[in-house]
Amino acid sequence: MPIRYEAVDEHVVTVTIDRPEARNALDATHFRDLAAAWRRFRDDPDAWVAILTGTGRNFMAGADLRTYIPEVTEARRRGDAGLEVLLRDGTDAVLRSLVVDKPIIAAVNGPCVAGGMELVGATDIRIATPHASFGLPEIKRGLFPGGGSTVRLPRQVPYAAAMELLLTADTVPASRALTLGLLNEIVDEDALTSAALGWARRITANAPLAVQATKQMVRTAVLDSERAWRLQEEWQPRVFGSEDAREGALAFVERRDPVWKGR
Repeated sequence: MPIRYEAVDEHVVTVTIDRPEARNALDATHFRDLAAAWRRFRDDPDAWVAILTGTGRNFMAGADLRTYIPEVTEARRRGDAGLEVLLRDGTDAVLRSLVVDKPIIAAVNGPCVAGGMELVGATDIRIATPHASFGLPEIKRGLFPGGGSTVRLPRQVPYAAAMELLLTADTVPASRALTLGLLNEIVDEDALTSAALGWARRITANAPLAVQATKQMVRTAVLDSERAWRLQEEWQPRVFGSEDAREGALAFVERRDPVWKGR
């Protein structure tokens, strides 16, 4: 399977892009399968955190320009009824239009450009190896980043850093991405998997309902602060009145690790 979805640890899954012959660039089929993987993660109550990575020394090189873009433009020219599905799979795959209120960790092990970087912008924790690289080269090809980076990036890194990446379309090394605030840390290549799992376990140690509420409110606040305050009012009684809230307090009193149920 070019898009692999696997349970690797308690409440942790990996989504692996496995198309090394194309540097993990995605055609229509693989965009569809990646979107399906995100829906599966979103809907699985036992999956609390996802780790996104690629095979070998590749992360994701965005859309396969040899197949996907020609397919989209030809479908548009013909007025193909399948064009809407084709485009939705692409935007859902990079989480532009598909909302997943669970933490996603990007473990970047190679070139992360175009749609790959757009997808990283939708993740919550980002770690990379020293040889990873990051860029949004779309404007060099007569396109523009349509997967959300023009909206997300200026809200995630300083304005000047965002515009550097968006307007020059240059690719930067992991060290520069860390300096700009795009990454949480850089780790050795042989430590990437264990580092990603370490981050995941730090998150799954917490109450899943509270984690999801926190991500939803933060994500909303970035785009609509007024709605975020309303969401907080909706989430607070649900989270504070949950079984996990009672378990957290009891575990603290009893000096033991809590056992979360996600409800």
